[in-house]
Amino acid sequence: MRARTLHQPEKTHSPLLRLLGPGLITGAADDDPSGIATYSQAGAAYGFGQLWTIVMCLPLMIAVQEACARIGSATSQGLVKVTSRIYSKKVLFFVVALVVVANVINIGADFAAVGASINLLIPLPIWMLSTLFMLIVLGLEIFIGYHTYAKFLKLLALSLLSYVAVALIVTNYWLEVFKATFIPQLQWSSAYWYVIVAVLGTTISPYMFFWQSAEEVEESNYAQNHNKNQRTIKEIRDGSWFMIITAAVVLHENGVVNIGTAADAAKALEPLVQGFPHAGTVAKVLFAIGVIGMGLLGIPVLAGSVAYAVSDAFNWREGLDYKLKEAKQFYGVIIFATVAGWLITLVGIDPIKSLVFAAVINGLVAVPLIFLIARISQNKEVMGDLVGRGLSRTMLNIAFVVMLLCALMLVGTTIFS
Repeated sequence: MRARTLHQPEKTHSPLLRLLGPGLITGAADDDPSGIATYSQAGAAYGFGQLWTIVMCLPLMIAVQEACARIGSATSQGLVKVTSRIYSKKVLFFVVALVVVANVINIGADFAAVGASINLLIPLPIWMLSTLFMLIVLGLEIFIGYHTYAKFLKLLALSLLSYVAVALIVTNYWLEVFKATFIPQLQWSSAYWYVIVAVLGTTISPYMFFWQSAEEVEESNYAQNHNKNQRTIKEIRDGSWFMIITAAVVLHENGVVNIGTAADAAKALEPLVQGFPHAGTVAKVLFAIGVIGMGLLGIPVLAGSVAYAVSDAFNWREGLDYKLKEAKQFYGVIIFATVAGWLITLVGIDPIKSLVFAAVINGLVAVPLIFLIARISQNKEVMGDLVGRGLSRTMLNIAFVVMLLCALMLVGTTIFS
C-alpha cells in the first residue's frame, strides 16, 4: 500500500511561498546541478547554436510526462509495478537497473558539484564538503521529511532567476537568439552530439518518469495534475533557455568554450553584479546558493526515485510520509543510493565534467525507458479509457525516435568522426 508520498496540497504558509507556486519548486528539482552545468556548457561551447534543443524538448517532455501521468492514473500503480504486471522479470530488473545506475551516477555528480560550489566560498577539501552535504541531505530527508523542508527551498530556487536577469542585461541581438531558437544548427562532431544528448538527458530525465507516475497515484486527479505539470514544464524550459543564452554571451563570446571548474560557471553571473564591491565573490555566492538549493531539491528526488523503483519491484512498503521504522527497506534504498553516489566523489572526479556525463547517461537510458512507456501507455488492456491516442500517442513516438536518433548520432560521430 502506497502512502501519500510525493506531493501534497500545500498547507497555509507565507504569502511569498504561495506566490512562488508549485511550478518553481518542481522546475528547480528537474534543473538539478547537472542541468545547470549542462545548459551552461551548451552555451559556452556553442553559443546560441543549441538553443533550438529547448524548443524541441518542450513538446517531447510534455508527451513523456503526460504518458507517465496517464499510466499512474489508469493503473493506480507506479511505472515499475505496471512493468512487473505485463513483462518478464528480466525486463523488470533491466528497467530497475537502468534507474539505479543512472540515478546513482547523477547523485554522485551532484554531490561533487555542490562540494565544488561550497569550496568557492569555504576553502576546505571538496570531498569533505561533499560528505557534510551528504549527511545533511540524509538527515533532512529521513528525520524531517522531504515535503516538510522542500517547500521552503523555493526561496533558494529564486537564485535561478539570476540567469534570466543576466540574459536580459547583456544580450543585445535578440533576432539572432530567436533565429537560433527555431532553426537547428547541426554539426558532424562527437563533442556536439555529446552535449545534445546531455541536454536531452537533463531535460527529459528518466528519474522524473518514475516520480511522475507515482505522483499521479497520490494525487488521483489526472486533469488537474496535467494542467499543473504543463505549466511547470514551461517554467523549467524557460529557465534552461536563459541559462544557455547567459553562458553564450558571457562565456562563449569571451573565449570560454569549456567550463572546467565551478568558478568558470560562476563567471556567467558576474554581469548581474558588475559594479558591486567584490563582484566576483558575489557571483560565486549566487552560483553556490543556486547549486546548493538545487542539490537539496534534486538529490532526494533522485534517491527517492530509486527507492520507489526498487520497492515496487520487491513489493516493499514505500513512501516518504512513513517514518524510518515503518518503511525500513524503502529508506534503506534511499540511504544506499545516496551513499553510493557520495562514494563516487571520493575517486576525485571532475565536478563539472561529471555533471555533463551524468546528463549523457540519462539521455542514453531514457531511450529504452521511453520505448517501454510508449508500449504501456498504448496498451488498451492496461490503460482502459486512458490509452494513448491521437496527438499524445504521436508525440510520444516522436520523442522515442528523436532520443534514439540523437543517441545513434553520438555513437556514429564518436566512431567515424
